[in-house]
Amino acid sequence: MEEIKNKTQDAPYERALLAGADTGTDEEEFVRSMEELKSLAKACEMEPVGVVTQKLDSINKALYLGTGKVQELKEAAGFLEADVVVFDDTLTPSQLSNLQRELDKPVLDRTTLILDIFALRARTREAKLQVETARLKYLLPRLVGLHQALTRQGGTSGSMSSRGAGEKKLELDRRRIEKRITELNRELKEVSREREVQRKKRQASRLPFVALVGYTNAGKSTILNAMLERYAKDEGKKVLEKDMLFATLDTAVRRICTGNNQDFLLSDTVGFIHKLPHGLVKAFHATLEEVAHADLLLQIVDASDPHHKEQMQTTQEILTELHASDIPMLTVFNQADRCAQPLEYPKRAGENKVIMSAKDERSLDLLTAMILERVYGAYTLAEFLIPYANGDITSYFMEQSQVLESAFEENGTRIKVRCHRADKNKYNQYLI
Repeated sequence: MEEIKNKTQDAPYERALLAGADTGTDEEEFVRSMEELKSLAKACEMEPVGVVTQKLDSINKALYLGTGKVQELKEAAGFLEADVVVFDDTLTPSQLSNLQRELDKPVLDRTTLILDIFALRARTREAKLQVETARLKYLLPRLVGLHQALTRQGGTSGSMSSRGAGEKKLELDRRRIEKRITELNRELKEVSREREVQRKKRQASRLPFVALVGYTNAGKSTILNAMLERYAKDEGKKVLEKDMLFATLDTAVRRICTGNNQDFLLSDTVGFIHKLPHGLVKAFHATLEEVAHADLLLQIVDASDPHHKEQMQTTQEILTELHASDIPMLTVFNQADRCAQPLEYPKRAGENKVIMSAKDERSLDLLTAMILERVYGAYTLAEFLIPYANGDITSYFMEQSQVLESAFEENGTRIKVRCHRADKNKYNQYLI
């Protein structure tokens, strides 16, 4: 399927002209969206060379922009020597086909750009399968535009033998894509089963599961790495950390050892973004559903970003789509040290909010304390006298609870612990 490979993967475009339509609903949001499109282009290793926008009452169903503006866009692309024109919305198959014909240039939309970035960043087998699935499903209805250069010849019977070159190629590619999507879905089901096994093992260990969520480039990976540096001292466990949209895609789960048997699992997840393609949310559902199984969500917010409130709203909308909006959440206003108007940190800002900087150890200590308060809320004080013959139970409490006191007595081991209520009830015959 060489002809339908993603163009930006095989021969990266260098110079991109950006285009968008302002339908007047929210001018500030439109400006932010265009700035974000510029960042997406850079993350896809392109150089934005210009921006063309138009105010419209509604999107042109045929060309996205008005006819005159499309002509202006064509002239600008030629003058600026742009290799590609990138639009800030998802284009319909007909819009894509019409624009490529009118502009005589390759055309990408926001969804394609995000898919390309995901394809560039995917490292694990699961992430690669998910990205390929999303890309092929998005590509399938847009094959006509990709094959418009092929000639169409003779025949009206509808049989393959009587179709033109373009129709033959289109039909063959459609069948190949549908077959590949079926194969990918089968592989993803296998990976999902493996993930379910891992999840059950985590649940059996009783270790609290905390998931980092939030807008892309808000600092999730930075916080994960800072926590590892603070509590694990293991450079090999760190994840990629870069000031770039979607720097990391693959979900990483790390054990944070705070001492006193109050450990927890911390998971980094793919970042969210305004206009995140629905197909990507569906393709990454197996990964993102990890969020729905968390005991606590840490919504990481870049406090220095002037649009952080809008980003928080986007995060909330996607969490609702993932059926994770009811999970307890701690909102972490990170990068307080970079705010234009300095914020006091580290600081509790209400019951479920904290202002901090991942570069500050005091901030990490406060964040950790607030996490432990929440994930170990189901833990309670208990004192047991366990017979020596049941040493396995004593070992279990030593490993799975916070041991406050222990002593060897005539009838067994006396231990005072902070343990899970379920364990206290399970071994209540040994309670003192």
